[in-house]
Amino acid sequence: MSIPQEIKKILDTPTLASLGPEHRTGALNLDQCHAALDKLDLAHQQKPLIHSALLLWHDHLDASHNLSQNINSNDGSFLHGIMHRREPDYSNAKYWFTRAGQHEAFDSINTRAALALKDTSLTHLATAKWDPFAYVDAVSEASPGTPEYEALQKLQRIELEVLLERFCR
Repeated sequence: MSIPQEIKKILDTPTLASLGPEHRTGALNLDQCHAALDKLDLAHQQKPLIHSALLLWHDHLDASHNLSQNINSNDGSFLHGIMHRREPDYSNAKYWFTRAGQHEAFDSINTRAALALKDTSLTHLATAKWDPFAYVDAVSEASPGTPEYEALQKLQRIELEVLLERFCR
């Protein structure tokens, strides 16, 4: 399933989200995010997941954290892990990815990651199955402005797209 157009519109930004906590030009501010999210017609149970994911994409880590920490599911744990990876609090991110378990999104993330990482130094991240811990380690070692950093930013976008597709089923 694809992401509904009204959600894609919120996800479309001129630049990729940072791997860290930095706010970027082109991201919606928090008020704009809330206004855009409030306009969405979402199933009640999926609303916090979609809101948390989109807040992460627009660099509002605290607001996303406030939602994800109260979502008691492997989806909530996955979003919580992404948020801590961006803080950066890598050990806490790994804790939350452990709580997420063998998430249903891993196969799709791995398939798309293999295509995105082809001919890069990061092909090892997309092997037989997705390893969120290896991704955390790669993020912790990446330097802004390098090809590896940009590839990891693209992976972060893939990760959120796959999750949003799942949340919008």
